[in-house]
Amino acid sequence: MDFPRGTIEELNLFSYSLGEEMTLLVYLPSTFSSLYKYTVLIAQDGRDYFQLGRIGRTADELLANQEVENLIIVGVPYKSVEDRKRKYHPNGDQHEAYIRFLAHELVPFLDEEYPTFQMGMGRGLIGDSLAATVSLMAALEYPNTFGHIILQSPYVDEKVLTSAKEFHDTGLLNIYHTIGNKETEVKTTDYSKKDFLSPNRELSVILKGHKGTYHYSEFEGGHYWTHWQPDIKLALKKLFAK
Repeated sequence: MDFPRGTIEELNLFSYSLGEEMTLLVYLPSTFSSLYKYTVLIAQDGRDYFQLGRIGRTADELLANQEVENLIIVGVPYKSVEDRKRKYHPNGDQHEAYIRFLAHELVPFLDEEYPTFQMGMGRGLIGDSLAATVSLMAALEYPNTFGHIILQSPYVDEKVLTSAKEFHDTGLLNIYHTIGNKETEVKTTDYSKKDFLSPNRELSVILKGHKGTYHYSEFEGGHYWTHWQPDIKLALKKLFAK
């Protein structure tokens, strides 16, 4: 079935935290109106989420069927593999600056440009792999700004686990977390192989102890968009049900 399609516009926002121009891909529903308020979902790996994840088409369907609340999706693309690692990896030299950009520059810009709820439960972050990692780290640092988190096969190391253990405002976050049961030898950009499954299971034990809503599941498969793409629909329905 063909559903009314939203629009995707490309904008630029200069980041003083990062010292560079950032590209934004903004999805607005087909029924978008300034008379209504919208929840905002910010996607790291932004272009991948629209092209490989088809998140815009998924939102079209869910909105048409009134299965999710009014939603604006903002994709933040990376410029290169190296740029992605510098910003998303917990040890990346721009990691903290990128999180500041999200919380202190992107959020105020979106609140000014669009009719948003302007509160933590009116915003979410989504990411896959390293993009999920930085989404989680941003939410742990700014839980009053980002209340909904979708983690698809995040990269998890000791720094991530420690941050999760030390996080105490647990009732502020609603988290959707999935990982493939075959993600035991994931090829990374530095040509090594890493076990993603075991540390994700360890992370799930920590997050299950939180007071907020937490959904964890393991899908049949590996570290690929083939599995993340169909999972997006369930994630949106779980966290943004109307």
